[in-house]
Amino acid sequence: MRFGRAAAPKSVKSGRQGAPRGWRHRILGVGAAALALPIAAGLASPTVATAAPAHAPVLRAPAGGYEELMVPSQMGPIKVQVQWASRGGNAALYMLDGLRARDDRNAWSFETNAMDQFKNDNITLVMPVGGQSSFYADWYAPSNTNGQKTTYKWESFLTNELPNFLAGYGVSKNNNAVIGLSMGGSAALALAAYHRDQFKFAGSYSGYLNISAPGMREAIRIAMLDAGRYNVDSMAAPWSPQWLRMDPFVFAPQLKGLPMYISAASGLPGQFDRPNSPVGLFNTGNAMALEALSLVNTRAFQVRLGSLGIPAFFDFPAAGTHSWKYWEGQLWNSRKGILDATGAW
Repeated sequence: MRFGRAAAPKSVKSGRQGAPRGWRHRILGVGAAALALPIAAGLASPTVATAAPAHAPVLRAPAGGYEELMVPSQMGPIKVQVQWASRGGNAALYMLDGLRARDDRNAWSFETNAMDQFKNDNITLVMPVGGQSSFYADWYAPSNTNGQKTTYKWESFLTNELPNFLAGYGVSKNNNAVIGLSMGGSAALALAAYHRDQFKFAGSYSGYLNISAPGMREAIRIAMLDAGRYNVDSMAAPWSPQWLRMDPFVFAPQLKGLPMYISAASGLPGQFDRPNSPVGLFNTGNAMALEALSLVNTRAFQVRLGSLGIPAFFDFPAAGTHSWKYWEGQLWNSRKGILDATGAW
């Protein structure tokens, strides 16, 4: 495959993607001691690579079509799943995965009905694939506990390389929203805080929004070792400027004026929690603990924003665990805010 040549996009499937259904992703915990971050998975699918240099004519994406692109980056080619805006609009919604993001598919595309939710809206869904344990940040070194060869540079990819690439298909570089769950929730707020020219809306579902609180770094360390044996110290040194830059509680003042939707449930089992095996009981218990930790973080962040006089919409359901079907519902609840902020109705 060659990058840097303008080429008409080749559609993998016409219309919306027929995502696999009928099974639910199982949350594999690291035990109560970790109480850390979520799990996301994917299924294998083919990829297509196209690239349009800045000087090339804009390529028109098929309205409402689904496509898988390979996007050049300093980390190597990154797969991105795309559902194009239904009527060719320029707005985009970036959808970030969880801690166990896999290298074959973004879990929003098959664990939820996200593509169905937006199939008639004039907004492109952008679902980057990969980034396990990355927090979608720019790391300062490769992880030295799993033999990683390339340093994660996800913030650079999502705010420079990817929007520049998508601009070749008529997608705006400054009319975007960004949402994510758990690891992706805190990352969504960070990307929006530091790139206000790009993002007009941010959503965090079950995010960890106070990562410098006592015990949080070690919880994250254990979770990252479990999810790919990544070393948190390769991401950011303890309480260094880089670490603090990632903490929503610290960068909260930079969110002033940004429309936000932020949610975390109680951790009590709800309508989607029906374990019927020992493994199911373990996974549900772990999902309860993870959500309870997210709730504590999110409540603290709510107080922080209140002290700064920064408004945001918060939702705290009385029941719900750290599970995809609950995040599917939160995406639907925030849909109006996303479309309002980007004018993508």
